[in-house]
Amino acid sequence: MTQPRFASDSDFRKAVGSVLQSLMMQADDIDSDDLDVRLTPGNLQIVFEDVGATFVLSQQTPTHELWLSANLTAWHFIHGPGGWVERDSGEPMLALLSRLVGEKVGETVAFTS
Repeated sequence: MTQPRFASDSDFRKAVGSVLQSLMMQADDIDSDDLDVRLTPGNLQIVFEDVGATFVLSQQTPTHELWLSANLTAWHFIHGPGGWVERDSGEPMLALLSRLVGEKVGETVAFTS
């Protein structure tokens, strides 16, 4: 899969900032006392306090990718015409993140763009 590039690092950071902000707001709406969502510039952490797990979604400016670390696994997302997709499998980031978070909180989660 060829990797579309943003026109500049600044454009990339703005796009990532919007995505992370949206995901933070959606994660905050999940009805779970166990969930702690933290947003810093270029980094979203979803902490599952009861099970002692943390998911981290972080911007990688040099490669214009978003990286997800969750369940001792890493995924690398690139931005294409359909949104953010895993660079090797082509799986949409929102679908993958929805499934992983849903498994941790024990309910259906559906992140949207």
